[in-house]
Amino acid sequence: MPPLFNLLSLRRTVRIEGLHLLYPLILMGLLTLSAVICSGCSSEKKVDPAKARRDRTIPVTVSPVMEKTIPVQIKAIGNVEAYATVSIKSRVGGELKQVSFQGGQDVKIGDLLFTIDPDPYDAALKQSQANLAKSEALLKKAEEDRTRYADLVQKEYISQEQYDQARTNVDALKAQIKADQAAVDNARLQVGYCTIRAPLSGRTGDLLADKGNMIKAQDDNKSLVVINQIQPIYISFAVPEQDLGEIKKYASAGQLKLKALVSKDGEHPEEGVLSFMDNTVDKATGTIKLKGTFANRERRLWPGQFVNVVLGLTTQSNALVVPSQALQTGLEGQYVFIIRPNLTAETRPVVIGRPFNGQTVIEKGLQAGEKVVTDGQFQLITGTKVQIKSELENKGTTRP
Repeated sequence: MPPLFNLLSLRRTVRIEGLHLLYPLILMGLLTLSAVICSGCSSEKKVDPAKARRDRTIPVTVSPVMEKTIPVQIKAIGNVEAYATVSIKSRVGGELKQVSFQGGQDVKIGDLLFTIDPDPYDAALKQSQANLAKSEALLKKAEEDRTRYADLVQKEYISQEQYDQARTNVDALKAQIKADQAAVDNARLQVGYCTIRAPLSGRTGDLLADKGNMIKAQDDNKSLVVINQIQPIYISFAVPEQDLGEIKKYASAGQLKLKALVSKDGEHPEEGVLSFMDNTVDKATGTIKLKGTFANRERRLWPGQFVNVVLGLTTQSNALVVPSQALQTGLEGQYVFIIRPNLTAETRPVVIGRPFNGQTVIEKGLQAGEKVVTDGQFQLITGTKVQIKSELENKGTTRP
C-alpha cells in the first residue's frame, strides 16, 4: 500500500491536468458565443430617421384655404389732438374781479370767463366822451363864426385873413372831433376787454389765475386758462413712405375712412375721415404724417391719448386666406404644410400678402379648398402620415 503522501500528490496532479484539459474547451465556447453575438449585431438593419418620421402617424390641426373679400387697410399708432386750442390772455391789466367757471369745465362760445376791474377804464371812457363833447361845442361855435364872417368879408368889414382863419378853425375842430371820437372808441374797447368770454366751445384746462390777482396786459409768459375744442377732434399718425402711392391713389377717388380703436374697446371703434396729408416725408423716419377728423360725439377720444388707427383704402375680392399660424419660414422663404388626399403632408412654398385679423392673404402657391396645417408642423416632413385632430376627437367620442 503506497504511502499517504504519495496518494495526495497523485490526486492533485490529476486535478491540475484536468483543468488544463478544460481551458481549451472554455476558450472555444467563449469565442463561439462572441461570434454568434457579433453575427446577430451585424444582421440588424440600420434605421433611417426620415423614413421613421414618414412611417409615424402625426396628429395635426388643419384649416381650409378660404376665399374671401377682405379690406385693404393700413394700421398705425395715432395720437389724439384737439381740433383747436386757445390760450386765454388779457388785453388789459388790472385786478381780476371775477372768475365765472371752474377748471376742467365745458364752456360754450360767448360764455363769460373772467372779469377784470373796469373802473379805471370807465373813467378813461368818460373823459374821452367829455373831450368829444367839448370839441363838438367848439365846432358849433366855429361854424357860426365862419357863417358870420362870410357876410362881413363881402361887405369888407373884416379882412380876408380873418375869414380864412375862421374856416381853418372849423376844419381843425372837425379833425379834433374825429380824434376825440377815436379816443372814445378806444376807451370803450378797453372797457369791453375787462370781460373775457370764450372764443370757442370746448373744455377748459387748469385755472392759472385766481380772483384777486393782478393781471398784466398781453402777458406772454402766462395764460389765464387754455381751452381745447374736442368736438370734433383730430388724430394724427404716421405711415411708411412706401404706402404713400396707394394712399394718394385711393384718396383721389374719394374720401378715405378711418377707424380709431380705443384700448380695451376694439369692438366699438370711433369713425372718421382722412382730412390732412403732410406735404413732406420725414427724412429721419421715412414716414409721412396724416391726420383724420372724428366727430367724437361720445367724447371717448381725448387730447394726448394714443389709439390704434386703421386707414381703409379699398377691398380685395376673391382673396385666398389662411390662418397666420400656418405660415412657416425656411431657407427659401415662406411655406406651408398641406394635407394630400391620402393624409400625408407636403411642403408648399407660398407668396404672402397683407395680414388681416389673424389671417394672411396668399398671393401665390395655394388653391381654395386645400387644407393647411396650423398646429403640429414641427414633426412633419414631406410624406409624413397625419391624422387630423378633429377626426381623432370624433373617434374618441364614439368609443364605447
